[in-house]
Amino acid sequence: MMTATATNPGNPVARLVKSAERLDFLPFYFGPRLMAQGEHEVYCWMQELCSDYRGGLWNFYEVSNGGFYMAPASSERFRVAVEGNGFEGELSADAAGIVATLFTLSHLCFSEVAKGDGGAALVDSFHALRAFVLTHPEAALILRAID
Repeated sequence: MMTATATNPGNPVARLVKSAERLDFLPFYFGPRLMAQGEHEVYCWMQELCSDYRGGLWNFYEVSNGGFYMAPASSERFRVAVEGNGFEGELSADAAGIVATLFTLSHLCFSEVAKGDGGAALVDSFHALRAFVLTHPEAALILRAID
């Protein structure tokens, strides 16, 4: 069930979106107008940040605080390099997907605000995902990557 509202007053937790719900995920979280662009940008950020990324199936996750993210469906670890802040490190597919999703949300927020469309839902999604990061086992690496 897609839900954009917080349902867990404690630490946020991620839930893998079921196959039957995948078609609703992108329009629900990115909105119908930005769903294709949002999905494409996540994949592009992953390619930009992880030179060894070669595509593949992705999982979609809902976070109980209203956030969401996408991550490669892989047990592989990825070498992540962020040119803008000098970060280099090895992250799980889950953590690398979170980084790519956060970069996408940040970029889309700025582009929507510049167009005058506000992007308030994207801003909320960014902050909800960032709050979830604080509970993630790779929080320190993710935070360094997005700094």
